[in-house]
Amino acid sequence: MVQVELFGVGDPRMEEAIGVRLAVFVDEQRIPLSEEIDDHDRDDPGAVHAVVRDPAGVVVATGRFYSRDAQTAQIGRMAVTRGMRGTGAGHAVLRALMNEARRRGFSAASLDAQDHAIGFYAKAGFRAEGPTHLDCGIVHQPMRCAFEV
Repeated sequence: MVQVELFGVGDPRMEEAIGVRLAVFVDEQRIPLSEEIDDHDRDDPGAVHAVVRDPAGVVVATGRFYSRDAQTAQIGRMAVTRGMRGTGAGHAVLRALMNEARRRGFSAASLDAQDHAIGFYAKAGFRAEGPTHLDCGIVHQPMRCAFEV
């Protein structure tokens, strides 16, 4: 069973989460460092971050959400280290974020899926919403999932 740790900005685990994101987004995908770290990582008290560790205790997956509006949690910065993709770590992070958002009173979640990850999010109940757009040179599909009442 994969254990997901949830925490907020200022928690020491932020450094580990950002380490995974830098490896995936900056090193692998060549997203500029200046685009990767934002206010939701620095000083958003409502942002919820998540990590999953491997058996040795190393963080191998991460994600976060913040309030897009009163009803919608915006999920993002989902990243899994190369060697752990396909193990369920990403699904565990996504499920934990969705469950926590629901627990906090949000009725839906939205995200911008990289084109190669659309199927991953569709399996979790997200549906395409609107046209694709380019972000840092990567095609993204806006997606949304309404939580069951």
